[in-house]
Amino acid sequence: MSTNHLIIENVSPFNIKDTVEKLIEAAKQKGWQNPATHNLQQSLAKSGKEVLPVEVVEICKPEYSGKMLEKNDERIVSVLMPCRISVYEKEDGKTYVAMLDMSAMTEGLPLTAAKTVHAASDEAFGIIHSVIGAF
Repeated sequence: MSTNHLIIENVSPFNIKDTVEKLIEAAKQKGWQNPATHNLQQSLAKSGKEVLPVEVVEICKPEYSGKMLEKNDERIVSVLMPCRISVYEKEDGKTYVAMLDMSAMTEGLPLTAAKTVHAASDEAFGIIHSVIGAF
């Protein structure tokens, strides 16, 4: 596991396609939605830029997002929504999974928002752990 205090990274035992599919399925089983998945390699190729495969999986759980958006003073946390999980390949040929440690960014947030971000972050890490056995 690699971490820089805001981003946590682990190796997946699966290829990118399987990792993405398994993450989306695990999220759905926990009541999360998958509003979008972004293929950054494909997007950049349209601009003539070649990069190794990178997919960003968006997940959202209305139970959490609703709590974070109910109050005016707490809508500021919308910048953290939806949760994003990055799945990518490095030059070593391995597939990696990375996610922001959102709970590390809650200092100074309104109490309800901070509690909700912690809960959402913990659950999102649980989803990743159920797929790759780490985090």
